[in-house]
Amino acid sequence: MIATSTRTTILNSGDPESKRKEILDYFHATYDIDEKLYETLKYDETFYLRADRLRHPLIFYFGHTATFFINKLIIGRVIDQRINPRYESMFAVGVDEMSWDDLDERHYDWPTRQQVKEYRDQVRAVIDGLIRTLPLSLPVTWESPFWGIMMGIEHERIHLETSSVLIRQLPIDQVVQLPFWDICRESGEPPVNELLQVPGGTVVLGKSKDHPLYGWDNEYGAHEAEVAGFKAGKYLVSNREFLEFVQAGCYRDRQWWNEEGWQWREFKQAEHPLFWIASGDGWRLRTMASEIDLPWNWPVEVNQLEAKAFCNWKAAKSGLPIRLPSEDEWHRLRDVCAIPDQPYWHTAPGNINLEYYSSSCPIDVFGSGAFFDVIGNVWQWTETPIYPFHGFEIHPWYDDFSTPTFDSRHNLIKGGSWISTGNEATRDSRYAFRRHFFQHAGFRYVENSAPVIIHDDQYESDALAAQYCEAHYGPEHFGVANFAVTCAGIALAAMQGRAMDHALDLGCAVGRAAFELAKGGFKQVTGLDFSTRFFRLATRMRDEGYLRYAFPEEGEVISFHEIGLSALGLDTVRDKVRFFQADACNLPDKFSGYDLVLAANLIDRLYSPRRFLTTIHERMNPGGLLVITSPYTWLEEYTKKEEWLGGYREAGEPVWSLDGLKTALAPHFRMLGEPRDVPFVIRETHRKFQHTLAELTVWCFDSAQQPEV
Repeated sequence: MIATSTRTTILNSGDPESKRKEILDYFHATYDIDEKLYETLKYDETFYLRADRLRHPLIFYFGHTATFFINKLIIGRVIDQRINPRYESMFAVGVDEMSWDDLDERHYDWPTRQQVKEYRDQVRAVIDGLIRTLPLSLPVTWESPFWGIMMGIEHERIHLETSSVLIRQLPIDQVVQLPFWDICRESGEPPVNELLQVPGGTVVLGKSKDHPLYGWDNEYGAHEAEVAGFKAGKYLVSNREFLEFVQAGCYRDRQWWNEEGWQWREFKQAEHPLFWIASGDGWRLRTMASEIDLPWNWPVEVNQLEAKAFCNWKAAKSGLPIRLPSEDEWHRLRDVCAIPDQPYWHTAPGNINLEYYSSSCPIDVFGSGAFFDVIGNVWQWTETPIYPFHGFEIHPWYDDFSTPTFDSRHNLIKGGSWISTGNEATRDSRYAFRRHFFQHAGFRYVENSAPVIIHDDQYESDALAAQYCEAHYGPEHFGVANFAVTCAGIALAAMQGRAMDHALDLGCAVGRAAFELAKGGFKQVTGLDFSTRFFRLATRMRDEGYLRYAFPEEGEVISFHEIGLSALGLDTVRDKVRFFQADACNLPDKFSGYDLVLAANLIDRLYSPRRFLTTIHERMNPGGLLVITSPYTWLEEYTKKEEWLGGYREAGEPVWSLDGLKTALAPHFRMLGEPRDVPFVIRETHRKFQHTLAELTVWCFDSAQQPEV
């Protein structure tokens, strides 16, 4: 029997062997319920339908949660062997950050459902074995291998929810309602909503590193705010309360929508909430796998743009300052209602954690003090775009969990839904989505004339990212030429007389060399980087033409900078350049056919440089050039010593990296010319700089060259 009502694991106390069994049970329960979700898909062919044009088909998510375990444990060096490199590339990166106006129509050669299931079984066996055998000591911290395992488990629980939303958008004849996912059968008319007073007080948010529960990086740090008293809806907004907005023609009335909301409304031609179905003179509701008469006393489910438009209309109609709550206000309401955190519940104090239904339920069932559904039933949209707390740190094994959302375009949802389990159902969880996205999400409105504080820092403040912005696009220092420009120039000079159709800037960081290659004559340039921090900044530079960053000058003193393509003469080549996230040691099949591959300061940061060097020719056209630069700064932090190309002794004699390069590339490449030194400078503060020499070599891919026998 599959356990549905599970709780995230307390990681700082208990007996290690008992904790090992608890984590093992939690892992298998998570895996089981995730697979049970996909049993609602009626046919194998259903796995390949696009429920939402902005998302992959369900076959991707079926494989993604399994490959996540392997990819993250490889990064964390908990394991060193892949199971299926092709799958672990294909299923690695989703499209969940796409905009409704940025459709992606790429084709994927998906494996069969059975093939993915067999792969999932292999992953399950590997993770089971790790949990049973890895050394375990308490507390489990960020650096522990078990943190990586918990990361995979909690990640799978997130996708349990997001995949259920996609299933809810499939054609009804493609899904089947299973008893396991039985929905609430109670419906009727809702009570009249009313505004109740919430007393002001101090809100303290942010976890410390010794917190007993697993957390995502955005939950850590410190935030404290004084919240003035306000009024909040006693209930979530019900389908009945929202119906008045629909019947008043507000979906076609521009005045209630902000600019983003109206653009979405026009794009979708929305006339009512997504999950409502017009049926004759009435309405029906699409649940995950059923269609039922619309329960008027269930909470309405909308995106943030619709919720915001409703509040604008409600404010005008009532004459009151009605809006969505801020994150701080939502937490103040929860604190006032004194709701315990998830692992310490006797039973869930709301329709959450899969403890009651596999759907929403009436809005007046779960009370906490004077308010209802403070947690559970549906997520609650807020006015607050997600932002990092003071002291925020990126977890090195998952650097793209939060940072892509710190762009003022992703608003926080709070409280969880009926299917929110694990970390999602904890007090400190901070999940944010693009405002046009749909989750099992609705809203509660508040009455408050105080303006919402938006932590809108458009300046990139991550120290490493700021250094790279400065190095790529900032001024020269000490007369040392821009490194990215120099490398691109050398590569372009070497390409004279050769085909210049498509170039690959591998390890592109924030993108300068890619733009320079396009300016130098390449028809198309692809930039790839493993770090989402970097490739998101490169993409922003391409799309918006500029970046802003905050640079540490001395102590707490920072400076603010804006850099742009126009001033560098690169604005006209933006349409020739595209950026993606990818692992250089395990590239997806689609990245191939290059006349030039530039790998600048990449190889000594790869976990398997030998694999990269012995396979990169598969991505290149015959006669194409490979340009490599590196200071050969080998560190076991990034590369196991047995993978180093040089920098060690063998039989008492030094082995140099250039010799290792020659050996690895000899079967398919010949070196053109001699190595040369290329200096570069990275500024860390006003008075601290790194001055480094990279060795640059140029290699020609000779398809006729064969390895010696």
